[in-house]
Amino acid sequence: MKEINEEKLESDIQYRFGYVTEFIGITPEDIELIHVAKDLLAPVVPALVDAVYDKLNTYNCTWRHFIPRQHGYDGDIPEKLEDLKMDHPQIAFRKKHLTNYLVKLVSDPYDEKMVMYLDMVGKIHTKKAGNMDIYVPLVQMNALMGFVADAVNATIIGFDIDVDLKFKAIRAFGKLLWIQNDLITRHYESQ
Repeated sequence: MKEINEEKLESDIQYRFGYVTEFIGITPEDIELIHVAKDLLAPVVPALVDAVYDKLNTYNCTWRHFIPRQHGYDGDIPEKLEDLKMDHPQIAFRKKHLTNYLVKLVSDPYDEKMVMYLDMVGKIHTKKAGNMDIYVPLVQMNALMGFVADAVNATIIGFDIDVDLKFKAIRAFGKLLWIQNDLITRHYESQ
């Protein structure tokens, strides 16, 4: 039986990532497959990003989070929900961030820097980082991650590749998104 320092799981992000990665069973082959998928996913990233924002725009409880000024955005902000349209510059700013996130998932090495980035993705949606006026409730983050996971799976299923490779890619991305979900939810435990 392997000994795990449970206190260190909460205080050392690299240790936590190592444990969750090992427990879930993500392998170097999974990461390689994720990186190989870059060429197939790159052309559909804009459509994935649009699908996410179309979904977010479906609900007032998710769309309202784009009214306050986003960290790093210095343009005009809408005054009320009805003023926030899909073509607003702040939405374009946020779409660019999601695009960069998806590109990083399939391009960057899964090293310490990437682990810190994935952790910040969780933190930035709480009052612990970014704009302290923006707090996205965990239920909305979970719903979003479920939607993203399904969209990625549907995209992979649509690829014209070997069926065995599709299954392996779906499993690899599933593991990766569960790890991302852990690095999101950990920031809500002390809220």
